[in-house]
Amino acid sequence: AGAKDDTFNVLDLTEYTKNRPWWRKIFVPSSGSSAEKYNVATQLVIGGVTGWCTGFIFQKVGKLAATAVGGGFFLLQIANHTGYIKVDWNLVQRDMDKAKQQLKFHSSGNKMPPEVKSRVDEVVIFLKKNVILTGGFAGGFLLGMAS
Repeated sequence: AGAKDDTFNVLDLTEYTKNRPWWRKIFVPSSGSSAEKYNVATQLVIGGVTGWCTGFIFQKVGKLAATAVGGGFFLLQIANHTGYIKVDWNLVQRDMDKAKQQLKFHSSGNKMPPEVKSRVDEVVIFLKKNVILTGGFAGGFLLGMAS
């Protein structure tokens, strides 16, 4: 019967990529692991910068959290010493014994649940595929914690 004559336009991708801005070439590459997308220097820079930012923020939030927790314990001790708070140490001891028993019960198996094991496997695969990026992140994180 009636055969259709399809026509196709040809798209030249070399011209398309020449006209792309440099930041699109770096930050919006094709899918795949970062080892396939970026060169070594770019992986180290991206990992280092994100690691430094994470470490710096982690350090600041950690100091704030430590100050809040330490201050809270300090205020509780002052309140206990002055008589505002009375601690029932027998109740504390009973609760600690219950917690110890539950910990012994849950840790006796030494087996990871399957959902945790699958997540750990995913993380290991990611680290193996992106070893340079994660190395840069680790170095940047340590520098961020130190600054």
